[in-house]
Amino acid sequence: MPSQSKYIAESIDRPAAEVYAYASDPANLPQWASGLGTAIENVGGQWFVETPQGRIALAFPKPNEFGVLDHDVTLPSGETIHNPIRVTADGSRSEIVFTLRRLPQMSDEEFERDAGLVAADLATLKRVLENT
Repeated sequence: MPSQSKYIAESIDRPAAEVYAYASDPANLPQWASGLGTAIENVGGQWFVETPQGRIALAFPKPNEFGVLDHDVTLPSGETIHNPIRVTADGSRSEIVFTLRRLPQMSDEEFERDAGLVAADLATLKRVLENT
């Protein structure tokens, strides 16, 4: 059965290259993606975040010219979740779009809660970048 997806977008009044450069640096995650975690650590080239559920591992793509910020989150259980995210140009502005996929065991309430967390993180990214 195909998974359900929700596309969560935020328009940012900054060039796409600037948004991509900031958002693609894992060290910046605590400043804008508190839904993921509040502290990030690089250990031997691997990124980790402490969450209420335990320590999770993050894997990011190599820098690219296409605005691809897809990343894999490996939960303490060992399950890996792929998170598609893109930054695209919109004239002198940009749009960032996160594709939230509903996991098989998720209730409607959990899916909506996660969507709210992602939307809040993208709104924070907008505030951080537009106030610099």
